[in-house]
Amino acid sequence: MAEKDFIVAIELGSSKVTGIAGQKKTDGSISVLALAKEDSSSFIRKGVVYNIDKTAQCLMTIVKRLEAQLKTQITQVFVGVGGQSIRGVRNVVAKDLEPDTIITQEMVVDLMEANRNLDYPDQKILDVAEQEYKVDTQLQLDPVGIRASHLEGNYLNILERKSFFQNLNKCFETAKIKVVEMYLAPLALANAVLTEAEKRSGCALVDIGADTTTVSVFSKNVLRHLAVIPLGSNNITKDIASLQMEESEAEKMKLKYASAYTDNNEIDDNLKYPIDQDRQVECRKFIDIVEGRLEEIILNVREQIPNEYYDKLLGGIILTGGGSNMKNIEKAFAIHTRIEKIRIAKFVTMSINSSSDLIKAHNGMVNTLLGLLAKGYINCAGGELKATNDLFSESENVVSTPEKPDRARTAQEAGPGVIRTEAEEKQAEEEARRKREEQERKRREEEEKAAEEERLRAAEIERIRREKSFINRLRKKLSKFGEDMFKVEE
Repeated sequence: MAEKDFIVAIELGSSKVTGIAGQKKTDGSISVLALAKEDSSSFIRKGVVYNIDKTAQCLMTIVKRLEAQLKTQITQVFVGVGGQSIRGVRNVVAKDLEPDTIITQEMVVDLMEANRNLDYPDQKILDVAEQEYKVDTQLQLDPVGIRASHLEGNYLNILERKSFFQNLNKCFETAKIKVVEMYLAPLALANAVLTEAEKRSGCALVDIGADTTTVSVFSKNVLRHLAVIPLGSNNITKDIASLQMEESEAEKMKLKYASAYTDNNEIDDNLKYPIDQDRQVECRKFIDIVEGRLEEIILNVREQIPNEYYDKLLGGIILTGGGSNMKNIEKAFAIHTRIEKIRIAKFVTMSINSSSDLIKAHNGMVNTLLGLLAKGYINCAGGELKATNDLFSESENVVSTPEKPDRARTAQEAGPGVIRTEAEEKQAEEEARRKREEQERKRREEEEKAAEEERLRAAEIERIRREKSFINRLRKKLSKFGEDMFKVEE
């Protein structure tokens, strides 16, 4: 990338909205050029936008702060989509073929599009993870080129409530910020922190955030399950606050004293933790509160791992997010899940160059943001920022960007974790409508042709019947005439 070229990504979290700008280097590393964050607890709950105006204002502030650091206009951004309502739902689409049909890529795409066109009430399909295809009786990851008479596609549809997705889009529209592409945040995170060996051998990625915990299960390099649990590290803070203290004080105590697991023999019943100069809380009571809520979160994580993969997670459980920094978190997960292999992903796998303390902390709190930045591929830089410029005023030197394709991308073209834009959705609907109309036209033509052939067959049958009837009548008449002649002769 040129000096003024950079990619911008924005993550909307329950506790903060964070924006980042960076450059991808030829050696595969990423240099972070700017970073900005704003508190979001008053307008984003459990990863979902509830106040559009406040969120839009926050987004404009983030962009302004990034532009001030970059001294360059930002023309567009990449965005991560996550939150409480996101979940994975399995679906099967089957198609019978003519005997010994060779499966083509077009057949596979048609099957995928048929799945994408499935209607879920009040839900939107954000993305589709292909599981495997059943070709006759055999399971195949890639069925193209195989001879069969039956094709069955197994899919994991990633859903979100339509209203939540519309709210998110409305925020950027209100802020007048152009979105290049939206990515499924859990997949962007998985690409950034998991190794190929972990995804191939089977693993569960657990992202413990402020208000939610996201569970992503992988096997054979395929996303097998995705769920967002509406519990996070803030729930522990609120439980501590029930001991008659402010949440800010509870958060400080959590960071200072909380442990995910403490051996009963190590607990001092006489020990007390100070809340302030005048108040204290019993050590055991504090430990019971913290461990009780954390055990609930872990057991919910365990429930979200499908039974068919639970004993096949050779890659184990990988923890990340701010909540993964709690002392003894690995031991707590090992005890409650009975999975011994636990790893904490403190940082992403790619090489990152940055002077930011937030990034250099390597505490798992910016892993998703860096994953989104890594997925970006289009220059987001405009012209040089002038002091008199308005935030979104046109620049004389705006960098041109590749245009979007004039048709909706298929799932294969978009790639895993990429959410189709509203324009692409409309294009896909139009293309599907035209395809249905074409299929209906062909069906009517075939029916008319079949009806005409049936009419001709019926006419031919009637003609033959009449001919036979005429011959039979003639034969009868001749026979009678012969009998009459014979009687006359006698």
